[in-house]
Amino acid sequence: MGGRSLRTAAVQDVFGEALQALAPPLNHPRLREAATFLESGRSGAAAKLLHEFLHARPGDTGALRLLAEVARQKRQMGRAEELLQKVLDCKPAFAAARFDYANLLLEKKSWKETLLQADILLKREPRNPLFRKLRAEALTISGDHRAAMLLWQEMVVDYPASPQCWVRYGSALRSVAAGEDSIAAFRRAVAIDPTSSGGWLSLADMKTFRFTPEDLTQMEASLARAEISADDRSNLHFALGKAYGDARLFETSYHHFAKGNALRRVEIQYDPEVLTAYVSACKSVFTSDFFRRHAGAGCVRSDPVFLVGMPRAGSTLVEQILASHSQIEGTEELADLSIISREIQQRAKTEGHNYPQILPTMDPAGLRRYGESYLERTQVHRQSARPFFTDKMGANFALAGLIHLILPNAKIIDVRRHPMACCFSNYSQVFAQGTNNAYRLSDLARLYCDYVELMDHFDAVMPGRVHRVFYEELVQHPEREARRLLDYIGVTFEDSCLNFFDTARTITTVSSEQVRRPIYHDALDYWRNYEPWLGPLRTALGPVVDTYPQVPVFS
Repeated sequence: MGGRSLRTAAVQDVFGEALQALAPPLNHPRLREAATFLESGRSGAAAKLLHEFLHARPGDTGALRLLAEVARQKRQMGRAEELLQKVLDCKPAFAAARFDYANLLLEKKSWKETLLQADILLKREPRNPLFRKLRAEALTISGDHRAAMLLWQEMVVDYPASPQCWVRYGSALRSVAAGEDSIAAFRRAVAIDPTSSGGWLSLADMKTFRFTPEDLTQMEASLARAEISADDRSNLHFALGKAYGDARLFETSYHHFAKGNALRRVEIQYDPEVLTAYVSACKSVFTSDFFRRHAGAGCVRSDPVFLVGMPRAGSTLVEQILASHSQIEGTEELADLSIISREIQQRAKTEGHNYPQILPTMDPAGLRRYGESYLERTQVHRQSARPFFTDKMGANFALAGLIHLILPNAKIIDVRRHPMACCFSNYSQVFAQGTNNAYRLSDLARLYCDYVELMDHFDAVMPGRVHRVFYEELVQHPEREARRLLDYIGVTFEDSCLNFFDTARTITTVSSEQVRRPIYHDALDYWRNYEPWLGPLRTALGPVVDTYPQVPVFS
């Protein structure tokens, strides 16, 4: 007992302590009550109380900040931003409100504005770990991974007993291909605190890393502790799932993945019907006649190469092959198209429409401006004068129709993988916040089917517009598939595309280590080791499995 207490005391919760210090005291009991409601997720009760409070005390900055948090919890991000701007106009030195505002900007991927706010905060408190973390995250989004890594390097010097800082430092090292150093950083995190699930999970995410038997013993011991959080418990289950899979103990591995996913799924709200309804709406709006009527609209530039499809389908490999060409620049998963789509959705709301139903009302000039806006927004991610660049945001498959409207000459490459292999790979992976469709086999099957149905529709109404790469074909016949890819883009074949593993560039996805070595075949049928427990997935996928790589007939 004494040893454990000493170890726990040595662990620094750097960011938690800084957050507590940042939070201003709520001097009025009604504000404390509203804050309690917010902490328990009762945003409606908090909003009612705060509106009553502000009616009596209009302009109270503490109440306005809490009301902004109500808006954020309800995902009313524009309203939250507006409220925080009002607070800062009245009280520019209100550090907690500025920090909230900066994090809203960060969530929008507005990294320039986030850096500006971080620098204002750091000018007042240059050593504040929260503000330094904020700056590092904005640098990462901007693509300046080396600068972010150096900032985390400073943080681990200042806070050597913080497992969180070591995990962040390790992730930054990994993004710049310092694999051995990143492993050492993750190891440092779990040495400080064996319950540091972020460290174990980060090691598991390195697909070429293998755990030792001692690692398994430590993770199992941590999992047995009653006091660990649900999030830590889930992370440990995923890490153990990877570890036991590597040890070829597949039944034990699967059950850890299932428990980790169940813990995640219970904490999120996700309705698969939303995407299914969206696919139906797209099929009704994006018809052959619709595209004929809008021919000639949009921005004519051909710079972007969109890589779309399911996560874990092989898009990182495709991007690395393309980025090894002298005429194509690899960037990363860019959020800019989804931001533009949200702007259109907001406009649709104000005009009494829905998205995509608003699109037929838009004139060619407006569509062209959206295409130009995308190019302007993404310019900051381009570091060379190469004529083409990749955008690897796979979820853009849902916006393929919008891409064709606003950027009719952009390339769209759909990277597809066997449905069982792809869905299981997602099921065995922890994703960043916001990916809510990967923690139940039936949700993944529904997502895959909706994706295939939508892309099949676009094949019918935009014939020849989308180039499809099947992961299995790429692995078996890399030169043939690379030549097809480059022909589609309109550039000549270069040998460097087959030596993609020699191309030095930043890669931030979980496949980063895999694409820094030659193509290997191990992953093609790895899912079959888990086939005895994947019956529900097979049933839910239905004819999509039976006909792969062909597409079943959708009604």
